[in-house]
Amino acid sequence: METREYADAGLKVTLDGAVATLLLNRPEARNAQHPALWAAMAEAIDSFGEEIRVVVVRGSGGTFSAGLDLALLDPSRAGEADSMVALAARGPEAIIDQIDVYQQPFVKLADPRFISIAVVDGFAIGAGFQLALCCDLRLVADDARLCMKEPALGLVPDLVGTKPLVEAVGYARALEICATARWVSGEEAGRIGLAQVVAPATELDAELATLIGGLTQHPAAAVRATTELLHDASARTLDEQRLAERTAQAARFGELAAAFQ
Repeated sequence: METREYADAGLKVTLDGAVATLLLNRPEARNAQHPALWAAMAEAIDSFGEEIRVVVVRGSGGTFSAGLDLALLDPSRAGEADSMVALAARGPEAIIDQIDVYQQPFVKLADPRFISIAVVDGFAIGAGFQLALCCDLRLVADDARLCMKEPALGLVPDLVGTKPLVEAVGYARALEICATARWVSGEEAGRIGLAQVVAPATELDAELATLIGGLTQHPAAAVRATTELLHDASARTLDEQRLAERTAQAARFGELAAAFQ
């Protein structure tokens, strides 16, 4: 097992065989997020080799993430590094370019070379909710509470959470969740399709182990190829998806035939 500490960013990365764990490690701030954390996450994900088949994202101290570190929105701290107040004063183009940088770790969690799992207990608010949404699968405590808080703050969700939310629950439900900024319980998350596994918080580790076991028991190349097919399916026409399936299968047949020679 290998552990990497990004102490200044509040991130701990553990590599254990085919599994990498990204642990948000700011329990004193309920794992509130900031640009240094996002940069560390992106760097860590980029460093993963082909042996990594599952990436787990979770928070320390009994909560997933309380969202954006609100100190970044404090006008009295506009002179500090990464202040969102200072960024707002730079104009639309600068804001657009900088948010693109902030979005990178969220995008990277959808890389089909591995399957990402968010293990959500406690709170997943705003950026925390979006971080969970950007993972392929969500394992959620039944008493967890999720909220897309940005509209209540006069903002929009901008960390890649809107597309997976709509894909998970549909436009109307996604709109209702975001526009009201209401709380979604872990139990409801399972019922409406946000969570694939819902369990008591004390059973999350056991459920995670079972899920990882299932995801890693079959040939890596076949699982990765299937993940790629599913990941891009919604953006393709039926004929395009049929061609993608045939092409992927030809590659699989070629690899299997080579193995028998």
